[in-house]
Amino acid sequence: MHGQITLDHARAARFLNGGVRFFLAAALTAAGIAGGGAPFALGFTAACGAGLDGMCALAGSAVGALVFLDFSPGLAHIAVAILIYTAAAAFRGLRLTERAAFMPAMAAAMTLAVEGIYAAQSLSPLEHLTPCLLSTALAGASARCYAPLLRGGEEEKKPESLIFLAVTVLLAFSDAAPAGVSLGRTAVAGLVLFTAWQRGAAGGTVTGVWAGLLTDLCGATAPICTAVYGFSGLAAGLRPGNSRLFSGALWLLAALTALSPVTQAQGVSIMKETALAALLFLLLPRRLLGGKRVRQEPQAQESAAPTLRRQLDRAAAAFRDLYDSLGRGAAQAAEENPSIVFDRAAERVCRGCALCDLCWKKEYGETYNALNDATPYLLERGRAMAKDFPNHFSSRCIHLPDFLSAVNAELSAFLLRRQYRRRMDRTWQDARGQYARMSDLLAATAANLEAVPAGGTRRGYQLGAALKPKAGETSCGDTLCSFETDGGLLCLLLSDGMGSGEPARRESALTCRLLRQFLEAGVEAESALNTMNAAMALRGQDTGSFSTIDLLTLRLENGETALYKYGAAPTYIKRFGRVRRIAGAALPAGLKPAPAGPDVTRVQLEPETFAVLVSDGVADSTRDDWLQDLLAGWSGTDPQQLANLILREAEARNGLADDCGVQVLYLPPEEGEAV
Repeated sequence: MHGQITLDHARAARFLNGGVRFFLAAALTAAGIAGGGAPFALGFTAACGAGLDGMCALAGSAVGALVFLDFSPGLAHIAVAILIYTAAAAFRGLRLTERAAFMPAMAAAMTLAVEGIYAAQSLSPLEHLTPCLLSTALAGASARCYAPLLRGGEEEKKPESLIFLAVTVLLAFSDAAPAGVSLGRTAVAGLVLFTAWQRGAAGGTVTGVWAGLLTDLCGATAPICTAVYGFSGLAAGLRPGNSRLFSGALWLLAALTALSPVTQAQGVSIMKETALAALLFLLLPRRLLGGKRVRQEPQAQESAAPTLRRQLDRAAAAFRDLYDSLGRGAAQAAEENPSIVFDRAAERVCRGCALCDLCWKKEYGETYNALNDATPYLLERGRAMAKDFPNHFSSRCIHLPDFLSAVNAELSAFLLRRQYRRRMDRTWQDARGQYARMSDLLAATAANLEAVPAGGTRRGYQLGAALKPKAGETSCGDTLCSFETDGGLLCLLLSDGMGSGEPARRESALTCRLLRQFLEAGVEAESALNTMNAAMALRGQDTGSFSTIDLLTLRLENGETALYKYGAAPTYIKRFGRVRRIAGAALPAGLKPAPAGPDVTRVQLEPETFAVLVSDGVADSTRDDWLQDLLAGWSGTDPQQLANLILREAEARNGLADDCGVQVLYLPPEEGEAV
């Protein structure tokens, strides 16, 4: 009796095991990438291997292909799945199959063999080459990730395998989007947030980057999710074990920062999804998230710092390599020749014509010249007409109306393909820029983990500031900002938005707010400014707006000072009766995309020194003699009095023809007290 019960339980468990594999393989087929492939289901089939488990996965993959894929991609998918299972069964029992890389390599090889044939036989093989190679790589990689979870043998990697499986299954529900919010992407974002909260910044960044990359590949979009999930995962995991509310707030702030330059409707949808993910994360009962969190000891946090630095360095190197690989791939793209329009039209109309040999063999040169002469008119008008062709060609062609109809159909398809390729080229370049910026940010963050603020007495300082709007306006388009970072860096910001009034104020305020967030997060000033410039260049494509940026950074323990300028007015350094004028030549931020960097000047500020930042409404490089004379004759020590005096004098001279902003920094003698 006991033996019979054991047998029944074992049989039920086996059927349940096979059923789970069947439904997982079928669901993963819905997580397709651009080009129509479903590599995750193929990788899952390879990871299941031979036997009943592999047969169930094969059946699920085939059923999923019939339900979720188009006929041609679905047929190729089923063929690859059958070949993978056949290879697993044929080599079963050999030592070769015990190697961890065998089935992933087999999955990649079979995918490349079948989809490579389909790509080679297509009308445009080069366009299908990238999806083919991408499917090949993802099939092999997913087989390697699924294997520890399905076949055992690498216990330490099972949590990562489980996360990978969860993400890829959730991506199958990406198209379920009530009210424009994707349920699949929302769940993926919540999983990244939970991982960051549980494992810290390193785990959150790595999980966010690859989960976002898979999400972008399945959505065939620009790499928005890669940047958002990676950066938000880094922010949410900065203090692992802290309150969920704190991690959720950091997650939302980072997502808003990453999406600030994105103006498409997709960016709004992703922002809604990340916000909903944070809300669900906060509402889940604590017992479902692993119970009460235990605060980590300082020793554990200190020992984790080198690991975090290594992870950030590796992530930065990965983004840089991806940036380089996109650059190498872009050089292979070539513009399609318009002659393909006539080739395909002739294939449809001229093949059965009685004059085919005459036109395309005996008098091929005349036919070629006639079509070549008509090409500019076709491309300019977007439609072919009989008058575009020479008389000797149009009078001889006995199927001219049919030929014109075929040419117009092929021309329409040609123009659509060219428009699509050009859009993809622009997306390609934007993607490269985002990867480069993300690499710089991660590298700078890793470098800052090494930096330790120098000990000793920090220098005191005093600040003064004054603003006045353009005559007739109620809002000033200039924005002033000053703050200290945790690393002991004093930052003075002055931004002048394009134009005047409230629109200019919003633009300059946004610039200062985002740049302050980067600097307070520990990002190096030059990297932060390059990122801002690239983001504002993308944003300016829709809004046409730009802003000047004038940034002064002062290391309080030693007086090291750097001036960064994007289109800003000169800065003036005054000590006793001497005045030094520092100007820049860089364009305002947003007018020139990366890699255009700011003008950088490094100086050493001594005690009893003034540094004066002004907007061009006060003075610019062509009309500032009066300001240099005023500073040289100033004998006071109150920076606020000096700022007010400069503003009054500028108003008297220029009549408030533009917004005016003044910010003054004064370093008192060393015996003075810090403010």
